[in-house]
Amino acid sequence: MSVENWDEFRTAFQVAKMGTVSGAAQALGVHHATVIRHIDSLEGRLGVKLFQRHARGYTPTEAGLDLLKVAQTTDDQLSHLVSRIKGRGEEVAGELVVTSLPGLAPLLAPILTDFQIDHPGLTVRYLAGERLFRLEYGEAHVAIRAGKPPQEPDNVVQPFYKQRYGLYAHKSYLDRHGVPKGGEAELIKGLRFVTLDDPASRAPFMVWITANVPPSQIVFRTSDSEAMAEAVVAGAGAGFLPTWMAGKNDALIELIPPKIEWDSQNWLVTHVDLHRTPKVQAFLTFLKARAKEWPNEFGDTE
Repeated sequence: MSVENWDEFRTAFQVAKMGTVSGAAQALGVHHATVIRHIDSLEGRLGVKLFQRHARGYTPTEAGLDLLKVAQTTDDQLSHLVSRIKGRGEEVAGELVVTSLPGLAPLLAPILTDFQIDHPGLTVRYLAGERLFRLEYGEAHVAIRAGKPPQEPDNVVQPFYKQRYGLYAHKSYLDRHGVPKGGEAELIKGLRFVTLDDPASRAPFMVWITANVPPSQIVFRTSDSEAMAEAVVAGAGAGFLPTWMAGKNDALIELIPPKIEWDSQNWLVTHVDLHRTPKVQAFLTFLKARAKEWPNEFGDTE
């Protein structure tokens, strides 16, 4: 059975099942002339009569009965397949792909783990990286992005939370270099800094550094935010850290408290075709509920 003549086989099946052209036409939602044309075409293609025509309708020949048996099996299989596909769509199962910047991994990994435990039929893929994964190409179900609101068409964008940043240095660094005396301006002049390696980065704290810190005071650069945090913890210099991260290490000293201009807005992004699917909706609901449990230093949650 080829794709191009599937409609003819389906029509013949309905004629055999209903016994009349009008009954088959009603079941298929087509004109009775279409039914007759399909039967004539299929009989011509196969070179055999499938029905005996008479005043009361159409009666299958022996060949027609063979076709009816095969078509019934095919119809049952297709019905079962449709049921399985629909059922799968209602389940929180299969694969869930979530992407974010690497710095969010300590926050998201426990949530993804608990969500998977709640849904044993689910496999989680967490893609943490700087790359912008394309939702329209099916590369991820849910993306958590920072910065300005994503503008790609056909995406559903929701504000998620503002991550707060402060300027910190490790006690080991301050033991070696001391804490500069004076106000904020004097403090900045007396510090060595750890930053991201991209001066053009639009991260709010990097915009501030570019405007306020001379390149000669930047002694450690790295392309990765997690590596930047590790360098600050190692005592390489002062650097910007999320407040939740700094709060976990008693040896980190806050030099300048968080400022609104350093806040990083995060966004939940889904593609419109998948946004309302049970799997994506279940995860978004779970994620938002858990984010509300985060301490206040995580910023505003939605």
